Amino acid sequence: MRDQLDGDPLALEQQVCFALSVAARGVVAVYRPLLEPMGLTHPQYLVMLALWQHAPLSVRELSRLLQLDPGTLSPLLKRLEAAGYLRRERDAADERSLAVTLTASGEALRARAEQIPPTIVERLGMPIEELRRLHTMLTEVIGAANRAATGPTTS
Repeated sequence: MRDQLDGDPLALEQQVCFALSVAARGVVAVYRPLLEPMGLTHPQYLVMLALWQHAPLSVRELSRLLQLDPGTLSPLLKRLEAAGYLRRERDAADERSLAVTLTASGEALRARAEQIPPTIVERLGMPIEELRRLHTMLTEVIGAANRAATGPTTS
């Protein structure tokens, strides 16, 4: 492994975690001015994306889709419910399950949000093919990290 790395293996600029962290913060910063007029934070936008695509969803399903633990998801849902974008109700088929559905206001917000992806592509100034390739690679990294986190540890 050592000979696969150039120079210092602990050099900040060689760390995948550093590049991912800085890239994530930078991209979220590009989203922020587009989301603020809608009253959404980036994590709330991700919740809305999942609901626009799949609603209604149980909190468990939403947690799995977003790869967020329920403790992190719950405050996001409370704020979105307070904003009038969604409702959380006990599932009639399973009283233990909380169903999340969009309100008319939450449904209507989708039309405004449809302008976000093309605006992000434009603001990033990168060819769509490169962004798609990056998405594919990041999806592979996510899968690899999930496998590594749940797989056997070696020391």
